[in-house]
Amino acid sequence: MADSETILRFNEVSFEFGHKKPILHEASFSLRRGSKMTLMGQNGAGKSTIFKLITGALKPEGGSISIVPGITIATARQVIPREQMSMTVREFFESVFAKKVYDIDPQIDAVLEVVHLSAGHDKILSTFSGGQQARLLLAQALIQDPDILLLDEPTNNLDKEGIAHLKKFLVAYRKTCVVISHDADFLNAFTHGVLYLESFAHIVEQYTGNYFKVVEEIQARRERERMKNARLEKDIAHRKEKANFFGQKGGHLRDVARKMREKIDELEDETVEVRREDKTIRKFFIPCQEDIGGVILSLASVSLMHPVQQVPVTKKVHIELRKKERLLLKGPNGIGKTTLLQMLATGHAKGETVGKDVRIGYYRQDFSALDFDETPYDTIKNAMQKGSEEEIRSYAAGFLLDSEILKTKIGALSEGQKGLVAFAQIALQKPGLLILDEPTNHINFRHLPVIAEALNNYEGAMVLVSHFPEFVEKIRIDYELDLGALAE
Repeated sequence: MADSETILRFNEVSFEFGHKKPILHEASFSLRRGSKMTLMGQNGAGKSTIFKLITGALKPEGGSISIVPGITIATARQVIPREQMSMTVREFFESVFAKKVYDIDPQIDAVLEVVHLSAGHDKILSTFSGGQQARLLLAQALIQDPDILLLDEPTNNLDKEGIAHLKKFLVAYRKTCVVISHDADFLNAFTHGVLYLESFAHIVEQYTGNYFKVVEEIQARRERERMKNARLEKDIAHRKEKANFFGQKGGHLRDVARKMREKIDELEDETVEVRREDKTIRKFFIPCQEDIGGVILSLASVSLMHPVQQVPVTKKVHIELRKKERLLLKGPNGIGKTTLLQMLATGHAKGETVGKDVRIGYYRQDFSALDFDETPYDTIKNAMQKGSEEEIRSYAAGFLLDSEILKTKIGALSEGQKGLVAFAQIALQKPGLLILDEPTNHINFRHLPVIAEALNNYEGAMVLVSHFPEFVEKIRIDYELDLGALAE
């Protein structure tokens, strides 16, 4: 890869959203033809912004971006925009072309086969499951046959089979690819290096090597810098003490003190700004609704989509959840997991009985339980009800929601930040029944152990859907319901 042509270069690029939210400061990196890179960084640090700078959707405020003439770029986005949900599959694919494509149907069939999805071209996007929508987003990028493929959290909502298929595809992929993902095993299978967005210095550091080795290298580099600074600070403190002592004396000792202060200035210039760890949310607790007991959720039957016939079917089950009991809902993409959770959360599921006055906390994978026109401040204030200004801001800070984020409309936040707002809201609701649909999607991997611990300590009833086994392993599960096996 070292001998291949550089097709894109960031030359000391600077960009910020307003004067108080810098994203990049004189950042430089390059992409070679055929390389596959991971883009790492904190939730909200600006990874998706870098993608928009690459595509030209945003323009740098300083520096320049050089792209070889004729290079084409396409992005597989995290989510389908709300305004496109009413589109048909055909309209969705047509929307990425500037001119009408008259033979688009066979092209659609070809890319849908690549992503292992069977879909009628007149089917409405909103009728697809989250995992199927993830496959559509990838197919929409692939139909453009780009020289540079940008993948923004491509494994979100994908089942085990879908992730394995995507991994195999990317291993064999011969063009340039940049991926944002929190799935370490997935990334390690195919990437050649890492572009690390340092969220404090707002620079991009470029590393070569497989994902696991690069992460170790970043951590080792951070430790070396910390140790070097510690030695320098100790030496500087010792010299300052002597310089102050000699400075109080007369004659040549004052000259000695002056020279010592010059040396101190040199040593201080040698100190480096240590690459700080990405911040992690504080440990939090999800209180259970008081004064509830007995059976919180009862299921006598569930509705699902038959995987072969693609028609709704109802299957009998017998599940009862009480306090501290958890149900893991499993099954392939398109089987009806999200639909079932929506029905459970609204009380419209056939065969469902929820205990009287039970309060439901619902984490939706598309964050539609949040009001996108509200700010996080409004959401937390409404959920907290009687919180003071100081209490609201302190609580929000635990979820890394600073003063700038608090006054930004939720719809303008990154997907990861929306997820943190959703958890902050749920914890304040004190639910008796907690329903979680893919709660790891978009969330920085550093936050996942904290979230898993909060869920594991939750004392109400819980229904969980997650295709991330490392996360599920950290949560005690009492019952499993496999909709795929039930449909057979």
